[in-house]
Amino acid sequence: MSLTRTGFATITILGLAACSTGGFSASGDAVYAPGVNPRGEAVDGLEVGHRLMQAEQYELALEAFTRAAGTRGLTSEVLTAIGTANLGLGRLNQAERQLRRAAEQEPEWPEVWNNLGVVLMEKGETAEAAQIFRKAYALDNGQSDSIRDNLRLALAKLENSAYGAVNEQNYKLVRRGSSDYLIRNTGT
Repeated sequence: MSLTRTGFATITILGLAACSTGGFSASGDAVYAPGVNPRGEAVDGLEVGHRLMQAEQYELALEAFTRAAGTRGLTSEVLTAIGTANLGLGRLNQAERQLRRAAEQEPEWPEVWNNLGVVLMEKGETAEAAQIFRKAYALDNGQSDSIRDNLRLALAKLENSAYGAVNEQNYKLVRRGSSDYLIRNTGT
């Protein structure tokens, strides 16, 4: 009986696998991903999304926020998060729609108004953005440095609009909690 080339290769591979310390199972010294615990608790999609936003992984953050919308519904917090992720991806029209919806649901939340102002600045709608930043600043009682800085930038851009555009603008996104997001606009 003759062995074909394929048969010989199969026997050789099986023989080598059987000679290793673990046989056909994984060896104990290698690093493997942990197993899935079907009874374990899932991490909150908003928390995961915010961490991904900090890492500038906007597409993955958008997916996490979308999963959060499935469990929490389209609350103002979820809409703000989705809008902010879309802003990071450069999807300004989508971001504007979502942030306006969030502002309708939660009109006293300064972070929503601030992030909407950032979108409007990115779109070149400086006059409306300045009004939005004023509203955010008033709702915040002037407590947030990010909102104050955004208002200053918008007002400076309004004043200098007749003389030419500012070369680089830094707009800061804000979310509830302790983290700030920074969107850098390099010229308009």
